[in-house]
Amino acid sequence: MLKEFREFALKGNMVDLAIGIIIGAAFSGLVNSIVSDLIMPVVGLATGGVDFSNQFIPLSSEVTATGLAQAREQGAVLAYGNFLTLTINFVIVAFVLFMVVKGMNRLKRKEEAKPAEVAAVPREQELLQEIRDLLAANAPGRSPDAPDAGVGRVPGAGF
Repeated sequence: MLKEFREFALKGNMVDLAIGIIIGAAFSGLVNSIVSDLIMPVVGLATGGVDFSNQFIPLSSEVTATGLAQAREQGAVLAYGNFLTLTINFVIVAFVLFMVVKGMNRLKRKEEAKPAEVAAVPREQELLQEIRDLLAANAPGRSPDAPDAGVGRVPGAGF
Protein backbone atom coordinates (compact mmCIF):
# COMPACT_ATOMS: atom_id res chain seq x y z
CA MET A 1 0.00 0.00 0.00
CA LEU A 2 2.88 2.36 0.79
CA LYS A 3 4.44 1.55 -2.58
CA GLU A 4 1.19 2.39 -4.40
CA PHE A 5 0.89 5.68 -2.51
CA ARG A 6 4.48 6.61 -3.34
CA GLU A 7 3.89 5.87 -7.05
CA PHE A 8 0.72 7.97 -6.98
CA ALA A 9 2.33 10.88 -5.12
CA LEU A 10 5.41 10.98 -7.33
CA LYS A 11 3.60 10.93 -10.67
CA GLY A 12 4.54 13.86 -12.86
CA ASN A 13 1.08 15.42 -12.66
CA MET A 14 1.07 15.43 -8.86
CA VAL A 15 4.48 17.08 -8.68
CA ASP A 16 3.43 19.66 -11.30
CA LEU A 17 0.29 20.39 -9.31
CA ALA A 18 2.25 20.85 -6.08
CA ILE A 19 4.68 23.23 -7.79
CA GLY A 20 1.74 25.16 -9.25
CA ILE A 21 0.14 25.55 -5.82
CA ILE A 22 3.38 26.80 -4.28
CA ILE A 23 3.97 29.29 -7.09
CA GLY A 24 0.32 30.36 -6.88
CA ALA A 25 0.65 31.07 -3.16
CA ALA A 26 3.76 33.17 -3.76
CA PHE A 27 2.02 34.96 -6.63
CA SER A 28 -0.99 35.68 -4.41
CA GLY A 29 1.26 37.43 -1.89
CA LEU A 30 2.81 39.46 -4.67
CA VAL A 31 -0.58 40.54 -6.03
CA ASN A 32 -1.79 41.45 -2.53
CA SER A 33 1.26 43.65 -2.11
CA ILE A 34 0.80 45.29 -5.52
CA VAL A 35 -2.82 46.10 -4.74
CA SER A 36 -2.42 47.25 -1.14
CA ASP A 37 0.95 48.99 -1.52
CA LEU A 38 0.79 50.42 -5.06
CA ILE A 39 -2.71 50.57 -6.51
CA MET A 40 -4.90 51.42 -3.51
CA PRO A 41 -2.72 54.37 -2.37
CA VAL A 42 -3.01 55.84 -5.88
CA VAL A 43 -6.79 55.27 -5.83
CA GLY A 44 -6.89 56.87 -2.37
CA LEU A 45 -4.90 59.85 -3.61
CA ALA A 46 -7.23 60.26 -6.57
CA THR A 47 -10.24 60.20 -4.25
CA GLY A 48 -8.83 62.73 -1.80
CA GLY A 49 -6.80 60.53 0.54
CA VAL A 50 -9.50 57.97 1.30
CA ASP A 51 -8.16 54.70 2.77
CA PHE A 52 -10.35 52.04 1.19
CA SER A 53 -9.22 49.24 3.48
CA ASN A 54 -11.14 50.90 6.37
CA GLN A 55 -14.25 51.90 4.43
CA PHE A 56 -17.46 50.39 5.76
CA ILE A 57 -21.14 51.05 6.29
CA PRO A 58 -22.42 50.25 9.79
CA LEU A 59 -25.49 48.02 9.73
CA SER A 60 -26.26 48.62 13.38
CA SER A 61 -26.73 51.80 15.37
CA GLU A 62 -24.35 50.39 18.00
CA VAL A 63 -21.37 50.76 15.65
CA THR A 64 -19.65 54.07 16.40
CA ALA A 65 -16.01 53.23 15.62
CA THR A 66 -14.14 54.84 12.76
CA GLY A 67 -11.81 51.89 12.05
CA LEU A 68 -13.00 48.65 10.44
CA ALA A 69 -11.51 46.31 13.05
CA GLN A 70 -13.14 48.16 15.97
CA ALA A 71 -16.43 48.50 14.04
CA ARG A 72 -16.55 44.73 13.47
CA GLU A 73 -16.14 44.21 17.21
CA GLN A 74 -19.07 46.53 17.89
CA GLY A 75 -21.51 44.97 15.41
CA ALA A 76 -22.38 44.14 11.83
CA VAL A 77 -20.74 46.23 9.12
CA LEU A 78 -20.68 46.20 5.34
CA ALA A 79 -16.94 46.39 4.53
CA TYR A 80 -17.11 47.63 0.94
CA GLY A 81 -13.52 48.92 0.99
CA ASN A 82 -12.19 45.44 1.70
CA PHE A 83 -14.45 44.06 -1.04
CA LEU A 84 -13.12 46.65 -3.49
CA THR A 85 -9.53 45.68 -2.64
CA LEU A 86 -10.26 41.96 -3.10
CA THR A 87 -12.05 42.67 -6.38
CA ILE A 88 -8.97 44.48 -7.69
CA ASN A 89 -6.83 41.51 -6.53
CA PHE A 90 -9.10 39.15 -8.45
CA VAL A 91 -9.00 41.23 -11.63
CA ILE A 92 -5.19 41.36 -11.55
CA VAL A 93 -4.85 37.60 -10.96
CA ALA A 94 -7.44 36.83 -13.66
CA PHE A 95 -5.67 39.10 -16.15
CA VAL A 96 -2.25 37.58 -15.46
CA LEU A 97 -3.65 34.05 -15.78
CA PHE A 98 -5.36 35.07 -19.03
CA MET A 99 -2.03 36.31 -20.38
CA VAL A 100 -0.27 33.09 -19.31
CA VAL A 101 -2.90 30.90 -20.99
CA LYS A 102 -2.86 33.11 -24.09
CA GLY A 103 0.93 32.77 -24.30
CA MET A 104 0.78 29.01 -23.83
CA ASN A 105 -1.87 28.71 -26.54
CA ARG A 106 0.29 30.77 -28.91
CA LEU A 107 3.26 28.47 -28.27
CA LYS A 108 1.06 25.43 -28.73
CA ARG A 109 -0.23 26.72 -32.08
CA LYS A 110 3.35 27.37 -33.23
CA GLU A 111 4.29 23.84 -32.21
CA GLU A 112 1.32 22.39 -34.11
CA ALA A 113 2.11 24.50 -37.18
CA LYS A 114 5.62 23.12 -37.51
CA PRO A 115 5.84 20.58 -40.32
CA ALA A 116 6.53 17.06 -39.21
CA GLU A 117 10.14 16.13 -39.65
CA VAL A 118 10.79 13.54 -42.33
CA ALA A 119 12.00 10.43 -40.63
CA ALA A 120 15.43 9.39 -41.75
CA VAL A 121 15.53 6.08 -43.58
CA PRO A 122 17.41 3.53 -41.49
CA ARG A 123 20.83 2.62 -42.86
CA GLU A 124 19.80 -1.04 -43.27
CA GLN A 125 16.89 -0.07 -45.51
CA GLU A 126 19.17 2.16 -47.62
CA LEU A 127 21.57 -0.74 -48.13
CA LEU A 128 18.75 -3.10 -49.07
CA GLN A 129 17.43 -0.59 -51.60
CA GLU A 130 20.90 -0.25 -53.12
CA ILE A 131 21.25 -4.03 -53.36
CA ARG A 132 17.81 -4.28 -55.03
CA ASP A 133 18.70 -1.58 -57.53
CA LEU A 134 22.05 -3.23 -58.32
CA LEU A 135 20.42 -6.63 -58.81
CA ALA A 136 17.78 -5.13 -61.07
CA ALA A 137 20.42 -3.29 -63.07
CA ASN A 138 22.64 -6.37 -63.48
CA ALA A 139 19.89 -8.83 -64.38
CA PRO A 140 20.77 -10.51 -67.72
CA GLY A 141 18.79 -9.18 -70.68
CA ARG A 142 16.76 -6.80 -68.58
CA SER A 143 16.91 -3.06 -68.43
CA PRO A 144 16.34 -1.45 -64.99
CA ASP A 145 13.89 0.89 -66.74
CA ALA A 146 11.88 -1.99 -68.20
CA PRO A 147 8.23 -2.27 -67.09
CA ASP A 148 8.82 -5.67 -65.49
CA ALA A 149 11.91 -4.51 -63.58
CA GLY A 150 10.08 -5.09 -60.33
CA VAL A 151 9.55 -8.79 -61.03
CA GLY A 152 11.30 -10.89 -58.48
CA ARG A 153 10.87 -8.53 -55.58
CA VAL A 154 10.17 -10.07 -52.24
CA PRO A 155 6.47 -9.60 -51.40
CA GLY A 156 5.90 -7.40 -48.37
CA ALA A 157 9.48 -6.09 -48.38
CA GLY A 158 8.16 -2.54 -48.67
CA PHE A 159 10.85 -1.21 -51.00
